Amino acid sequence: MQPLAGLRILEFDGLGPVTFAGMMLADLGAEVLRLTRSASAGPAVFDQVGGAVLHRGRAAIPVDLKSEADRAGVLALAASADAVIEGFRPGVMERLGYGPEALQAANPRLVFGRVTGWGQHGPLADQVGHDLNYIGLSGVLHAMGPGDRPPSPPLNLVGDYGGGAMLLVVGVLAALVEARTTGRGRVVDAAMTDGSALLGGLFHALRDQGLWSDRRGANLLDGGAPFYRCYACRDGGFVAVGALEPRFYAALLGGLGIDPDEAPQHDVDAWPALAARFAAVFLTRDRNDWATHFSGTEACVTPVLSMAEAPDHPHNRARQTFRDGLPAPAPRFDGAAPTARPAGADLSLAQALDAWSVPG
Repeated sequence: MQPLAGLRILEFDGLGPVTFAGMMLADLGAEVLRLTRSASAGPAVFDQVGGAVLHRGRAAIPVDLKSEADRAGVLALAASADAVIEGFRPGVMERLGYGPEALQAANPRLVFGRVTGWGQHGPLADQVGHDLNYIGLSGVLHAMGPGDRPPSPPLNLVGDYGGGAMLLVVGVLAALVEARTTGRGRVVDAAMTDGSALLGGLFHALRDQGLWSDRRGANLLDGGAPFYRCYACRDGGFVAVGALEPRFYAALLGGLGIDPDEAPQHDVDAWPALAARFAAVFLTRDRNDWATHFSGTEACVTPVLSMAEAPDHPHNRARQTFRDGLPAPAPRFDGAAPTARPAGADLSLAQALDAWSVPG
């Protein structure tokens, strides 16, 4: 049995973080019903292709949230749910008649989880935006990428998924624990600006102490350190080097055939020249040759795999990290390999009510 078995979650379908959060909750065993709209809010490819992962583990119920005919059914489902998650802009759920006050009036224990880019209040709360805008405001985006080029977008991992979806899930689960004691649900306000700022907390703290520069590519973990970055190989592949600790750094130098006296680890002024030296050595072999060369050492040198290659790596195969080429649920419990439930067949609103044994 999965840890969240028995929990009922109503997901008001959207893009980005709320969809990822719904997937995570379903992966953990919650019974999630996804209320879908007839018109997509974004690029169809996210639904048609990404849905193979993002929509797994739950059934879709097409509804018209503005229709009085569907309203009673949606409210009945919410009255029987443990939590609701939604990702509309502030005020939209209230205008539709599905805000926290309306839903918690019928179900005081209901946890109402909402995720937005800017949060439920603040000068930008009503503005449109996307992941890149939100992490730009948090200070995190500025730290990413080479120093001589504009910041590099980290896919949509930092805002949508890390700072948005995952913190929404944490907030909803915390509020569900509290509701079991108090009988009262909370409204969870997960903002991607808040979440991405929190993810960057260590670096804000280091900067406060003068240990981190606002100059990209000049710091310990942003590619500035020659022993913590990626290098190109002879065949066009790449290796990732993460030799932070002194003994790991010593193993790296040994593997590269470099005299430690010629390469002091923390001489920051010498980092550019040392990085150029490392780069020249890594260009003398193919990626997989380097992976074999450093295998079993403490040098922390590993191949940078493409998304096509990752599922076939022996470690990922042993852990069943991927299923049918797609990422499996995580984390796992009691060592058991996770199992992803496929997306359920579409249900009508009447069928959804029947599935939850809720009077329509």
